[in-house]
Amino acid sequence: MVINMSSKTNKSLQDKTVFLTGGSRGIGQAIAKRLAEAGANIVICSKSSDPHPTLPGTIHETAKIVQDAGGKALPIVVDVRDDENIQSAVAQAVNEFGGIDICINNAGAFWMQPTAETSTKRHDLLFSINERATFLVTKACHPYLKKSDNGHVLNLSPPLDLKPVWFQHTSPYSVSKYAMSLYALGWSKEFAEDGIAVNTLWPRVGVETPAAIVHGGDDLRSEFRKPSIMADAAFAIVSKDASTFTGNFCIDDSLLADEGVTDFEQYSVVPGSKLVPDYYIPDDVPAPPGVKLSKFRLYDID
Repeated sequence: MVINMSSKTNKSLQDKTVFLTGGSRGIGQAIAKRLAEAGANIVICSKSSDPHPTLPGTIHETAKIVQDAGGKALPIVVDVRDDENIQSAVAQAVNEFGGIDICINNAGAFWMQPTAETSTKRHDLLFSINERATFLVTKACHPYLKKSDNGHVLNLSPPLDLKPVWFQHTSPYSVSKYAMSLYALGWSKEFAEDGIAVNTLWPRVGVETPAAIVHGGDDLRSEFRKPSIMADAAFAIVSKDASTFTGNFCIDDSLLADEGVTDFEQYSVVPGSKLVPDYYIPDDVPAPPGVKLSKFRLYDID
Protein backbone atom coordinates (compact mmCIF):
# COMPACT_ATOMS: atom_id res chain seq x y z
CA MET A 1 0.00 0.00 0.00
CA VAL A 2 1.33 3.42 -0.97
CA ILE A 3 0.29 6.21 1.37
CA ASN A 4 0.62 9.82 0.30
CA MET A 5 0.53 11.72 3.59
CA SER A 6 0.33 15.11 1.88
CA SER A 7 -2.92 14.20 0.13
CA LYS A 8 -4.80 13.57 3.35
CA THR A 9 -7.50 16.09 4.14
CA ASN A 10 -8.77 14.69 7.44
CA LYS A 11 -9.59 17.14 10.21
CA SER A 12 -7.99 15.24 13.08
CA LEU A 13 -6.62 18.48 14.53
CA GLN A 14 -9.87 20.39 14.18
CA ASP A 15 -9.87 23.41 16.50
CA LYS A 16 -6.52 22.45 18.05
CA THR A 17 -4.20 25.43 18.49
CA VAL A 18 -0.56 25.22 17.45
CA PHE A 19 2.03 27.70 18.75
CA LEU A 20 4.76 27.60 16.10
CA THR A 21 8.06 29.50 16.12
CA GLY A 22 10.03 30.17 12.96
CA GLY A 23 6.96 29.92 10.76
CA SER A 24 7.69 32.43 8.02
CA ARG A 25 9.41 30.10 5.55
CA GLY A 26 10.87 26.65 4.88
CA ILE A 27 10.05 23.77 7.21
CA GLY A 28 8.04 25.96 9.59
CA GLN A 29 5.82 27.21 6.79
CA ALA A 30 5.33 23.65 5.49
CA ILE A 31 4.34 22.44 8.97
CA ALA A 32 1.89 25.32 9.33
CA LYS A 33 0.23 24.38 6.04
CA ARG A 34 0.04 20.67 6.86
CA LEU A 35 -1.49 21.17 10.30
CA ALA A 36 -3.91 23.74 8.89
CA GLU A 37 -5.09 21.10 6.40
CA ALA A 38 -5.98 18.99 9.43
CA GLY A 39 -8.12 21.83 10.81
CA ALA A 40 -5.70 23.41 13.29
CA ASN A 41 -5.43 27.04 14.34
CA ILE A 42 -1.85 28.18 13.71
CA VAL A 43 -0.14 30.88 15.76
CA ILE A 44 2.74 31.93 13.50
CA CYS A 45 5.58 33.47 15.49
CA SER A 46 8.56 34.98 13.68
CA LYS A 47 10.51 38.20 13.28
CA SER A 48 9.84 38.19 9.53
CA SER A 49 6.93 40.59 9.20
CA ASP A 50 8.50 42.46 6.30
CA PRO A 51 10.22 40.75 3.34
CA HIS A 52 13.86 39.76 3.96
CA PRO A 53 16.38 41.18 1.43
CA THR A 54 17.59 37.69 0.40
CA LEU A 55 15.15 35.13 1.88
CA PRO A 56 11.50 34.75 0.84
CA GLY A 57 8.59 34.47 3.27
CA THR A 58 6.88 36.44 6.03
CA ILE A 59 4.41 35.57 8.78
CA HIS A 60 1.68 37.19 6.69
CA GLU A 61 2.44 34.99 3.67
CA THR A 62 2.29 31.93 5.93
CA ALA A 63 -1.00 33.17 7.39
CA LYS A 64 -2.53 33.26 3.91
CA ILE A 65 -1.23 29.75 3.19
CA VAL A 66 -2.80 28.54 6.45
CA GLN A 67 -6.14 30.15 5.63
CA ASP A 68 -6.13 28.80 2.07
CA ALA A 69 -5.48 25.33 3.55
CA GLY A 70 -8.58 25.57 5.72
CA GLY A 71 -7.05 26.61 9.03
CA LYS A 72 -7.22 29.76 11.11
CA ALA A 73 -4.09 31.90 11.41
CA LEU A 74 -2.75 34.36 13.96
CA PRO A 75 0.52 35.91 12.76
CA ILE A 76 2.52 37.57 15.55
CA VAL A 77 5.86 39.35 15.27
CA VAL A 78 7.99 37.72 17.97
CA ASP A 79 11.66 37.90 18.88
CA VAL A 80 12.10 34.53 20.57
CA ARG A 81 15.10 35.91 22.47
CA ASP A 82 12.77 38.24 24.37
CA ASP A 83 10.78 36.70 27.23
CA GLU A 84 8.25 39.55 27.29
CA ASN A 85 7.65 39.08 23.55
CA ILE A 86 7.00 35.39 24.11
CA GLN A 87 4.65 35.96 27.06
CA SER A 88 2.72 38.51 25.05
CA ALA A 89 2.43 36.17 22.06
CA VAL A 90 1.16 33.32 24.24
CA ALA A 91 -1.40 35.64 25.82
CA GLN A 92 -2.58 36.74 22.35
CA ALA A 93 -2.86 33.13 21.23
CA VAL A 94 -4.94 32.15 24.25
CA ASN A 95 -7.12 35.23 23.89
CA GLU A 96 -7.74 34.44 20.22
CA PHE A 97 -8.23 30.67 20.35
CA GLY A 98 -8.88 29.85 24.00
CA GLY A 99 -5.78 27.78 24.68
CA ILE A 100 -2.71 26.03 23.25
CA ASP A 101 -2.58 22.32 22.40
CA ILE A 102 0.69 21.98 20.51
CA CYS A 103 4.00 23.84 20.90
CA ILE A 104 6.48 23.47 18.04
CA ASN A 105 9.98 24.86 18.60
CA ASN A 106 11.17 25.34 15.04
CA ALA A 107 13.02 28.68 15.23
CA GLY A 108 16.74 28.15 14.92
CA ALA A 109 20.11 29.81 14.41
CA PHE A 110 22.68 28.13 12.17
CA TRP A 111 26.49 28.22 12.27
CA MET A 112 28.46 25.10 11.30
CA GLN A 113 31.94 26.29 12.26
CA PRO A 114 34.56 25.27 14.85
CA THR A 115 35.07 26.99 18.18
CA ALA A 116 38.04 29.09 17.05
CA GLU A 117 35.92 30.62 14.29
CA THR A 118 32.94 31.37 16.52
CA SER A 119 32.72 34.84 18.00
CA THR A 120 31.11 35.45 21.36
CA LYS A 121 28.29 37.26 19.59
CA ARG A 122 27.70 34.27 17.31
CA HIS A 123 27.83 31.85 20.25
CA ASP A 124 25.28 33.90 22.17
CA LEU A 125 22.96 34.03 19.13
CA LEU A 126 23.07 30.24 18.78
CA PHE A 127 22.19 29.64 22.40
CA SER A 128 19.67 32.45 22.75
CA ILE A 129 17.60 31.02 19.88
CA ASN A 130 18.29 27.29 19.87
CA GLU A 131 18.49 26.64 23.61
CA ARG A 132 17.05 29.60 25.51
CA ALA A 133 14.06 30.27 23.24
CA THR A 134 13.07 26.61 23.33
CA PHE A 135 13.07 26.79 27.12
CA LEU A 136 11.18 30.09 27.30
CA VAL A 137 8.54 29.22 24.70
CA THR A 138 7.84 25.79 26.15
CA LYS A 139 7.64 27.15 29.70
CA ALA A 140 5.23 29.89 28.59
CA CYS A 141 3.00 27.37 26.77
CA HIS A 142 3.13 24.77 29.54
CA PRO A 143 0.17 25.99 31.66
CA TYR A 144 -2.10 25.79 28.60
CA LEU A 145 -0.69 22.51 27.29
CA LYS A 146 -1.64 21.01 30.68
CA LYS A 147 -5.26 21.92 30.00
CA SER A 148 -5.27 20.29 26.55
CA ASP A 149 -6.73 16.82 26.13
CA ASN A 150 -3.69 15.84 24.03
CA GLY A 151 -0.85 18.28 24.62
CA HIS A 152 2.34 18.02 22.56
CA VAL A 153 5.73 19.71 22.48
CA LEU A 154 7.84 19.07 19.39
CA ASN A 155 11.44 20.29 19.14
CA LEU A 156 13.10 20.31 15.74
CA SER A 157 16.41 18.97 16.97
CA PRO A 158 18.62 15.93 16.39
CA PRO A 159 18.60 12.51 18.02
CA LEU A 160 20.97 12.16 20.96
CA ASP A 161 23.94 10.29 19.53
CA LEU A 162 26.94 11.34 21.62
CA LYS A 163 29.76 10.58 19.23
CA PRO A 164 32.67 13.03 18.89
CA VAL A 165 32.17 13.26 15.11
CA TRP A 166 29.06 15.40 15.64
CA PHE A 167 31.02 17.89 17.75
CA GLN A 168 34.63 17.95 16.62
CA HIS A 169 34.15 20.61 13.92
CA THR A 170 30.90 22.25 15.03
CA SER A 171 30.78 22.22 18.82
CA PRO A 172 28.97 25.56 19.37
CA TYR A 173 26.10 24.74 17.01
CA SER A 174 25.96 21.07 17.97
CA VAL A 175 25.78 21.77 21.69
CA SER A 176 23.04 24.36 21.17
CA LYS A 177 20.93 21.91 19.13
CA TYR A 178 21.60 18.98 21.45
CA ALA A 179 20.38 21.17 24.32
CA MET A 180 16.96 21.17 22.65
CA SER A 181 17.04 17.37 22.51
CA LEU A 182 18.15 17.11 26.13
CA TYR A 183 15.21 19.32 27.11
CA ALA A 184 12.91 16.96 25.22
CA LEU A 185 14.36 13.99 27.07
CA GLY A 186 13.89 15.67 30.44
CA TRP A 187 10.50 17.16 29.69
CA SER A 188 9.12 13.84 28.43
CA LYS A 189 9.43 12.64 32.04
CA GLU A 190 8.82 15.96 33.80
CA PHE A 191 5.61 16.68 31.88
CA ALA A 192 4.30 13.10 31.80
CA GLU A 193 2.10 13.68 34.85
CA ASP A 194 0.61 16.67 33.03
CA GLY A 195 -0.36 14.52 30.04
CA ILE A 196 2.03 16.37 27.71
CA ALA A 197 4.10 14.47 25.15
CA VAL A 198 7.54 15.79 24.21
CA ASN A 199 9.39 14.53 21.13
CA THR A 200 12.00 15.68 18.62
CA LEU A 201 12.10 15.53 14.83
CA TRP A 202 15.06 15.67 12.45
CA PRO A 203 15.42 15.11 8.68
CA ARG A 204 17.38 12.15 7.32
CA VAL A 205 18.53 14.11 4.29
CA GLY A 206 18.92 17.75 3.33
CA VAL A 207 15.68 19.69 3.02
CA GLU A 208 15.09 22.29 0.33
CA THR A 209 14.60 25.49 2.29
CA PRO A 210 15.71 29.05 1.51
CA ALA A 211 18.35 28.90 4.27
CA ALA A 212 19.69 25.54 3.07
CA ILE A 213 20.11 26.85 -0.47
CA VAL A 214 21.94 29.91 0.84
CA HIS A 215 24.35 27.78 2.89
CA GLY A 216 24.67 24.75 0.60
CA GLY A 217 24.25 26.23 -2.85
CA ASP A 218 21.67 25.69 -5.57
CA ASP A 219 23.58 22.67 -6.93
CA LEU A 220 22.49 20.64 -3.90
CA ARG A 221 18.78 20.93 -4.73
CA SER A 222 18.76 17.63 -6.61
CA GLU A 223 20.01 15.90 -3.45
CA PHE A 224 17.34 17.45 -1.22
CA ARG A 225 13.85 16.52 -0.20
CA LYS A 226 10.88 18.88 -0.06
CA PRO A 227 9.97 20.34 3.35
CA SER A 228 6.64 18.52 3.06
CA ILE A 229 8.30 15.36 4.44
CA MET A 230 9.04 17.15 7.70
CA ALA A 231 5.51 18.56 7.73
CA ASP A 232 3.95 15.13 7.27
CA ALA A 233 6.18 13.69 10.00
CA ALA A 234 5.30 16.54 12.37
CA PHE A 235 1.61 15.97 11.69
CA ALA A 236 1.98 12.26 12.46
CA ILE A 237 3.74 12.99 15.76
CA VAL A 238 1.36 15.61 17.14
CA SER A 239 -1.66 13.52 16.13
CA LYS A 240 -0.56 10.63 18.35
CA ASP A 241 -1.79 9.88 21.86
CA ALA A 242 0.31 12.07 24.14
CA SER A 243 0.12 9.51 26.93
CA THR A 244 1.86 6.82 24.91
CA PHE A 245 4.09 8.54 22.34
CA THR A 246 6.64 10.65 24.17
CA GLY A 247 10.39 10.84 24.66
CA ASN A 248 11.12 9.83 21.06
CA PHE A 249 13.90 11.14 18.80
CA CYS A 250 12.24 10.83 15.42
CA ILE A 251 13.82 10.75 11.97
CA ASP A 252 11.31 11.91 9.35
CA ASP A 253 11.33 9.00 6.89
CA SER A 254 11.72 6.29 9.54
CA LEU A 255 8.69 7.68 11.38
CA LEU A 256 6.64 7.87 8.17
CA ALA A 257 7.68 4.34 7.21
CA ASP A 258 6.23 3.21 10.55
CA GLU A 259 3.05 5.07 9.56
CA GLY A 260 2.80 3.00 6.38
CA VAL A 261 4.40 5.34 3.86
CA THR A 262 6.37 3.48 1.18
CA ASP A 263 6.65 6.07 -1.59
CA PHE A 264 9.44 8.44 -0.56
CA GLU A 265 10.08 9.65 -4.10
CA GLN A 266 7.06 11.94 -3.63
CA TYR A 267 9.28 14.02 -1.36
CA SER A 268 12.36 14.25 -3.60
CA VAL A 269 12.99 17.61 -5.27
CA VAL A 270 14.36 15.64 -8.24
CA PRO A 271 12.88 12.12 -8.17
CA GLY A 272 15.40 9.36 -8.72
CA SER A 273 18.39 11.32 -7.42
CA LYS A 274 20.67 10.10 -4.66
CA LEU A 275 20.02 12.07 -1.51
CA VAL A 276 22.68 13.60 0.72
CA PRO A 277 22.31 12.54 4.39
CA ASP A 278 21.97 15.34 6.88
CA TYR A 279 24.27 15.87 9.84
CA TYR A 280 23.55 13.99 13.12
CA ILE A 281 21.91 10.86 11.67
CA PRO A 282 23.12 7.84 13.70
CA ASP A 283 24.56 4.94 11.73
CA ASP A 284 22.24 2.50 13.50
CA VAL A 285 19.07 4.12 12.12
CA PRO A 286 18.92 2.84 8.53
CA ALA A 287 16.88 4.49 5.82
CA PRO A 288 13.63 2.85 4.73
CA PRO A 289 13.88 0.34 1.86
CA GLY A 290 14.45 1.89 -1.55
CA VAL A 291 15.82 5.22 -0.32
CA LYS A 292 19.00 6.03 -2.26
CA LEU A 293 21.61 7.91 -0.26
CA SER A 294 24.86 9.59 -1.26
CA LYS A 295 28.00 8.38 0.50
CA PHE A 296 28.66 11.96 1.61
CA ARG A 297 26.84 13.80 4.38
CA LEU A 298 25.47 17.32 4.21
CA TYR A 299 28.03 19.66 5.81
CA ASP A 300 30.57 16.80 5.78
CA ILE A 301 33.84 18.40 6.86
CA ASP A 302 36.19 15.40 7.10
